This record gives sequence, C-alpha cells and structure tokens, in this order.
Amino acid sequence: MNRQCPFAIDALGGDVHAEAARVREQGPATRVLLPGGVSAWAVGRSADMRRLLVDPRVSKDAYRHWPAWISGEVGEQWPLAIWVSVQNMITAYGSEHARLRRPAAAAFTARRAAGLRPRIEEVVGELLEDLAASGSGGAVDLRTRFAHELPTRIVFELFGIPEHSWAPLHKIINAFFDTGITAEEAQRNAADLDVVMADLVAHRRRHPGDDMTSALIAARDTATRPDTRPDTHTATATATAADTGAGAVGAGLSEKELVDSLILLFTAGYETSVNLICTALHELLRNPAQLALVRAGLASWEDVVEEALRIEPPAFYGLLRFAVEDIDMGEGVVIGQGDPILISFGSAGRDPEVHGADADRFDVLRPTRGQHLSFGFGTHHCLGATLARLECAVAVRRFFETFPAAALAGAGELGRVESFISNGLRELPVVLGPRAPVAD
Repeated sequence: MNRQCPFAIDALGGDVHAEAARVREQGPATRVLLPGGVSAWAVGRSADMRRLLVDPRVSKDAYRHWPAWISGEVGEQWPLAIWVSVQNMITAYGSEHARLRRPAAAAFTARRAAGLRPRIEEVVGELLEDLAASGSGGAVDLRTRFAHELPTRIVFELFGIPEHSWAPLHKIINAFFDTGITAEEAQRNAADLDVVMADLVAHRRRHPGDDMTSALIAARDTATRPDTRPDTHTATATATAADTGAGAVGAGLSEKELVDSLILLFTAGYETSVNLICTALHELLRNPAQLALVRAGLASWEDVVEEALRIEPPAFYGLLRFAVEDIDMGEGVVIGQGDPILISFGSAGRDPEVHGADADRFDVLRPTRGQHLSFGFGTHHCLGATLARLECAVAVRRFFETFPAAALAGAGELGRVESFISNGLRELPVVLGPRAPVAD
C-alpha cells in the first residue's frame, strides 16, 4: 500500500535536495512520476538504499523484469529509454551482470588507475599553465577550462577515442544527461550516438592501438557469440584480463554489448569526474575556512573529495531498477513485482539519520564523510571510482597550489546542469589571482 499521492520528479533538477528531503520524509519508498509519465518508487533513506542495492530481488534488466518495457507500453519513444535499452553491465542482472562486468573491470582496476597518476599530473600541469597564460585578470570558467578538460583527455586517451570524435561525443553526452529533452530529441541523439560509435569502432578496427577500445574489439572479434542478448542460463565467459587490458578482455561480448559497454565506460568516466571536480573546487572557494584546514594539514585532499562526493554526488538519481518479486519495505509499503525503482544517491549523502542535523553543510572533518552512496553500492559499484577520486584530488590540490588567492567571481548561487540524473554546476566562474611563485 502507499499512503501518499505520487508527485512528479522535476525533469530539470531545479531543487534536487528539497525533492530528496521530501522523498525521505514520506517513508521507505514513495510513488513518483518520471518524465514521460512513467510511475516509479523513489527511495531516499540511506539504510533502505543499502538494503535494496544488495538485494537479489532487485534487477536492472528491463528486458526481463519490467513488464511495461517487455509489453511495449514503455518503449523507445520514452525520452529516457536509452537508460534502460542499452545492453551492458549497468543494465544486466545476475550472471549476465558478472559476464558483462568482467571485461569492463580490466579498464578500471586500482592498479591501472594508480598507473595513470603521472599522466593525470601532466595534464593538470598543462591545463594550469594554460590558465596562467591567459593572464587577463578577469573571470575564467573552471568547468569549461579545467574540470571538463582533465577527464576528457584521460578517459578518451584511455579508450583511444580519436580527437575528431571528441566534440560530437561531448554534444551527445550532454544530451544524454539532459533529462528535460523531448522524445524526438532523445531519439535523434541516440541515432547520432549510433553513428559516432560505429565510426569509432570501425576506426579502431582499422587502426588498433594500445587502448581499451582496441583490446575490447580484438577480443570481441575472436569470439563467436551471436549479436543478441543471450539467455541468462548460458554459461558465462571464463576469460580473465590483465591490468593492461590485453588478452580476452572482451570475449563473450556481442557487437551491441561491445558498443554499449564502451558508451557506459567513457560516458560515466567523463561526466561524473567533471561534476566532482567542479563541486570540490566550488565548496573550497566558498568555504575558505575549510580550505584553511587542508592547508594546515588537519584534513587531506582526499577528505575534500569524500565530502564533495557526499554533499553533491555527481549522479543524483540512478535509473532504473525493478522488483523481481514483491518487496516489503516496512511501514506498510510494498514495492510490487515488476515495479521500477528510482534510487536517490544524492539523498543518501544528506540523510540526517547518517550525517546529522547539519548534513547540508560542507565539512572536511565530518566523521561520516565517506559514508555516502555516490559511486553506488554492491554489485553495481562504479568501476571508475578510484580513477575519479584520483583525478579530483590531483586537480584540486594542484589548482590551489598554483592559484592560492583564487576567488569566486561574484556572489549568489551558480546555475546547475538541467538534469535530475547528472548533478553539477553549469559553470564555475573564478578570478584566479596571482600565480604562486614557481619553485626552482
């Protein structure tokens, strides 16, 4: 039973935190309406989310466990269809998830991420030099000039994406996270994505390199798996992959699964890191006392990253999960079999039951700063979490070392991206101030 009337999720993410508080207050799960009129259960309490995220009765496979998708009641015309229509590890369930996650995991091991530190430091240094050389004294947009550029170069290099594909992919990814677009715009964007991805895969087949895309393609091309979603009872691939990404890293993938896995990996690796870097910079710029704690050695840059993840998760909601069978949430609320579930990662970060009455305040010394769900939890925990944390810690440390007097340009609240999924600043205008003396 549900004791509240459903309310509509704001497609443009106008005030996601107020919305999340409302979800928490209404119980362990509450009915909401998603863009396009799709009904779902929203879950906003940290404890309830943690329980559901490891519950085997919760699936992410719309093709198997969402009756409205299976019947065609909700289909490709839904503006958010791409979030459930892709066939990769993020939408898989059970043994299928294990099969699809295995090859992707080779790209984002902790060892591989640590090995990228020298390149991250190098790119950050180049970007800071570019900022210093601008020397105008006016405001610069750190989202465009800094936070955007770092993960773009790292992730696109990691996957060997040629530069001629960068601009089209950025445009497509931005539309991917724009949850206010029309069905027609969403379908056009999906078609554009198909063209760009076909070009990328064809390019890397002709010109293989030392990158994850080439490794996935090479392994895929040696496999004989049919290009359809396999039956869940078929045997999973047994090949393992070294940290280099070589070997049978993509064995067992269909062509669609190959493409959809690539979409997931470099889309998630880009968008979340941009938002995270912006949040960390913004919070320290508007809370100089918190920056002083770090400079005094009372908190680390890694503490900054965790508190930024807690207070403003790079992805606010997770679309979608489905009840494999009825799930009793307590307090008289039952999520029915086949019902879609919306997980509010952003709500978990400000749950007062976990973080106290001042959960809305940025505090690098907060004891619970690491107790967030910003990279998920359980089997679907984000593979790129280590890389995103590393990129952010290096970027923020180097920025404040280079521009110690940097300040926000102007007062007032900054605009945020128009999305209820992606959670970040639309821009971050900053006056850099004088550059710190360069050590001999």
